[in-house]
Amino acid sequence: MPSTSHLGTRIRSLRRQQGLSQKQMAERLDISPSYLNLIEHGKRPLSAPVLIRLAQGFSIDLGTFAKDDGQVAAELTEVFADPVFDDLGLTNTDVRELVASSPAVAEAVRALYRAYRESRDAVVTLGERVQGESGGADLATMPTEEVHDFIQRNDNHFPALEEAAERLRRDARIKDEDRYTRMADYLENGLGVRIQWEPVEASQNIVRRYDPQRRVLHLSQLLAPRSRHFQLAHQLGLLVAGKTLDELTDDRRLSSDEARSLTRVTLANYFAAAVLMPYADIHAEAERRRYDIELLGHRFRTSFEQVCHRLCTLRRPGAEGVPFHMIRVDIAGNISKRFSGSGIRFARYSGACPRWNVHAAFLTPGQIRLQLSIMPEGPAYFCMARTVTKSGGGWATPQALHAIGLGCDVSHAPRLVYSDGLDLRSLAHAIPVGVTCRLCERAACPQRAFPPLSQRLQVDENVRGVNLYAPVSTGH
Repeated sequence: MPSTSHLGTRIRSLRRQQGLSQKQMAERLDISPSYLNLIEHGKRPLSAPVLIRLAQGFSIDLGTFAKDDGQVAAELTEVFADPVFDDLGLTNTDVRELVASSPAVAEAVRALYRAYRESRDAVVTLGERVQGESGGADLATMPTEEVHDFIQRNDNHFPALEEAAERLRRDARIKDEDRYTRMADYLENGLGVRIQWEPVEASQNIVRRYDPQRRVLHLSQLLAPRSRHFQLAHQLGLLVAGKTLDELTDDRRLSSDEARSLTRVTLANYFAAAVLMPYADIHAEAERRRYDIELLGHRFRTSFEQVCHRLCTLRRPGAEGVPFHMIRVDIAGNISKRFSGSGIRFARYSGACPRWNVHAAFLTPGQIRLQLSIMPEGPAYFCMARTVTKSGGGWATPQALHAIGLGCDVSHAPRLVYSDGLDLRSLAHAIPVGVTCRLCERAACPQRAFPPLSQRLQVDENVRGVNLYAPVSTGH
């Protein structure tokens, strides 16, 4: 539960939005104005009856209302780490107070900074195009960020899609041993969709294409069996759960058609995973196998990455799995997927800490690397990482290589088979990691790439520290 001061700030913000005085709001909540004043200033807790009257009288969702603003504060801290704000001398306390006292203003600052970054990136990319140095990168980064925020707000769990996937499994009588046959039969005989396999020459760049007028689903012969099953389940999701997808994407915070379309694709992928790995089955097997990803992949005939994705969705009340975070990076360090269910923070506007083991996974392709890490603020995490490849099909086509990082708070690590034999009681040998260099206060890190925001840059040409920005001393 958020702190008393946090809830008090939310009450005050709600009252001002409604244009009410303390006396008027106190009357609606059936409490005295003096008691409301104490609540707003964090000096008295909110009782259950007052919370109920608040929900009924102002038509608010208590779960959303009581949710902490840690994610907003974390992102704003990264925003103010931009060198453009260096002269302002802002501290983490300043940021937290802004979010607590004026959440709408904090959201406005965050939106303005995103717009600024997009405009700046657009200018840089346009300059590169004019100079012939760029192949023309896609500037539409905002929709991807909106999708990320949408998934994070929903804790990467969508009960309506879980129910729709279970209903499809019943209707199509899908069993693990013959699921391709069952899904294909349901498409053709239940929905009137014909499957047509495309030869390699005709499907180099497209693995799935649906023609709604002719009701033909074109699938590439390049698809491996696991991908074949996933693409069938994805298309089924678009066809049988379309109304549910419409309802979920009817979110005012998805500000463009591009963002809503991308969210539909993401949710259809969620549906496909729920069909191939039903919630009750994957949760029971994960607990029984102690989250052994490779064994779960064999059990459900799914890929390493698909299993990792699915494990991040196990948040059903009363049947929760380990709260994981997940990140996917390429060999250049670009983050293409991220989700934080463990509470770890990911950089939105800059590169991730090079000490995370997800980067080191490229040194040992195909092998799982383990890491016990500790953040500057104190939280410790147990993480595993491994590379995954996606073949382009032929000898002359290069493989796409990524690394998947999956982790949890160290308190959950004993539930994982990967922690066997490790001393999790001591953090003496934990690897110090951060979110990104600008936000990390470990100035003496040998892998630091930029100076930390919190410390004044000191340069002495006669002294060389472990990195260019490490503190120097002129003493003897």
